Amino acid sequence: MNIEEVREYCIAKKAVTESFPFNETTLVFKVMNKIFCLLSLDDIRISLRNDAEKNIELRAHYPAIIPGYHLNKQLWNTIELNGTVPTKLLCELIDESYEIILKSLPKKLQEEYKNS
Repeated sequence: MNIEEVREYCIAKKAVTESFPFNETTLVFKVMNKIFCLLSLDDIRISLRNDAEKNIELRAHYPAIIPGYHLNKQLWNTIELNGTVPTKLLCELIDESYEIILKSLPKKLQEEYKNS
């Protein structure tokens, strides 16, 4: 996946917004105002949330997947978009990050999400 494909995939999800809250080169995707994906336009990489145990396994199998850059190293991965991680897996990881963040929302926001 390239930058535009990642952007299109993320923004197509329900209740997602995009912005540049940190700087001009890090595009942030949020669901219900909580971050689930950071896309670095400079380094061409993304950061996604996942299960800590799964993260260890992913890092062992893919050199392009490293502990989250400037994030909680157990819960977040940074993935270089260099073609070595299959597109199907990238999509699954984006989906999982999105779902993890949705489940972490307060019940009121989850209801608002369901009704939107």
